[in-house]
Amino acid sequence: MASEPASNPFTHIPGLSKEELARRYTQWAEQQKYEYDLREEVYKGPAIVADVMINLFPEEKSRKDIYILDVAAGTGFVADKLIQEGFEKFDALEPSEGLLNLAISKGIYSKTFQTFITDTPTDIESDSYDVVIVCGGFGENHIPCSGLDEFIRLVKPGGHVVIAMSETFLTSVLEYKDRLEPRMKRLEEEGKWVSIRRTIVPRYFDVYSGVAFVFQVSK
Repeated sequence: MASEPASNPFTHIPGLSKEELARRYTQWAEQQKYEYDLREEVYKGPAIVADVMINLFPEEKSRKDIYILDVAAGTGFVADKLIQEGFEKFDALEPSEGLLNLAISKGIYSKTFQTFITDTPTDIESDSYDVVIVCGGFGENHIPCSGLDEFIRLVKPGGHVVIAMSETFLTSVLEYKDRLEPRMKRLEEEGKWVSIRRTIVPRYFDVYSGVAFVFQVSK
């Protein structure tokens, strides 16, 4: 469910319901434009996440054992990139049926979950993953600030949460403005996780800069 404002504005209209948002992503997938519009030379989020993961797991031989939940997986851009670096174990969470079907067709994911991240926990078992990755899943009508708590629940103690998103969304999206980063900080103060990295990355999407967050879960 990755998207940026310049790529497909009709997924970033304030006030869309979750169901309408998922429908629009499915429509985008059916038009066979999604993967072209978010091709690597335009959308560098997956490559940025791959660099983060390489730094987190510098020993290539250990990467095959890292169990990853790819949140807002879209058609599997992130997993595609990580497979090239030796990671092998992936599940996908993606609310758009059209995008998820394309991801499933690639044979990348062991399990898939067609659901949203909301204020209510998912049915996924706690402490299931070594890493939760969210690349492009934060935006207008997308993952709420409360989703951070769900990511912590899903990750094993000592595991990581990796988030890559458009920098401008931190201030342009009402749900996140003066709320998302303060919530990240509060969770750290509560001992739920530790901030490992906050990096501004140029040309995350086209000419737009992005921000990459890395947290280690402690609970």
